[in-house]
Amino acid sequence: MNDAVIYEREGAVGVITLNRPDNRNSMTSDLLDAFATATAAAAADHGARCVVVTGRGSCFSAGADLRAQIQREHGEDEKPRLPAEQSHAMYTAFLSVLDLEVPVVGALNGHAVGGGFGLSLLCDIRIGAEGAKYGANFARLGLHSGLGISYVLPRLVGVSNAAELLFTGRLVKGDEAARIGLLSRALPADEVLPAAMDLAREIASAAPAAVRMMKRSLYQGLGWDVRTAAWREAFAQAATVASDDAREGMQALLDKRDPAFTGR
Repeated sequence: MNDAVIYEREGAVGVITLNRPDNRNSMTSDLLDAFATATAAAAADHGARCVVVTGRGSCFSAGADLRAQIQREHGEDEKPRLPAEQSHAMYTAFLSVLDLEVPVVGALNGHAVGGGFGLSLLCDIRIGAEGAKYGANFARLGLHSGLGISYVLPRLVGVSNAAELLFTGRLVKGDEAARIGLLSRALPADEVLPAAMDLAREIASAAPAAVRMMKRSLYQGLGWDVRTAAWREAFAQAATVASDDAREGMQALLDKRDPAFTGR
């Protein structure tokens, strides 16, 4: 259990588990690399008819680890990346959820914030914890959102709810998240993963080819294009990363104080 992310299969259900509970399953280089490996394993596992994504510990994922270097400054060919390319490359691992043809159930056992929240939005169905907090806190850090959050969120909860959450950076508890449509259900934390597994097994018992095709049809009908949205967001996020407000916002979070933004 030393791997940052674990993939295993229980019957016809594949399970991807973020496995850095000591660091709140935050986005670090090792976790992102391991997540990409895990989703590739799930995509190649023809015995998996549904996949559950969850986290070990009290957090699903707290988003980026601000103390870690997760900006991918160079490509595989060691060629330096432009700022927008760096921001986009940081999210490539989580975007690999979109490669899974089978349904994906998010078992949000605890808090899902920032990039961790973005990962949860890439799941087809989300079950969360009543007392956990969910949301995109980027505005509180002086940053633009990434991972296609500004594209997916209004399609899940409506424009008004999405605007409020994005513009304020406010986090919502599980009960409110279920009420506005972020979650299908909010349950006591210890019931989240069992409920997600029960649902995944129910999905896995249905005709697999029909389910895969219905997933494809569902998103084609919505004109779903998260990857393009994530690429567009990368430019806005890169611009804000270089701002004084971003430096202030991230330092304020580390110092556990309110930020003093200047608009620069």
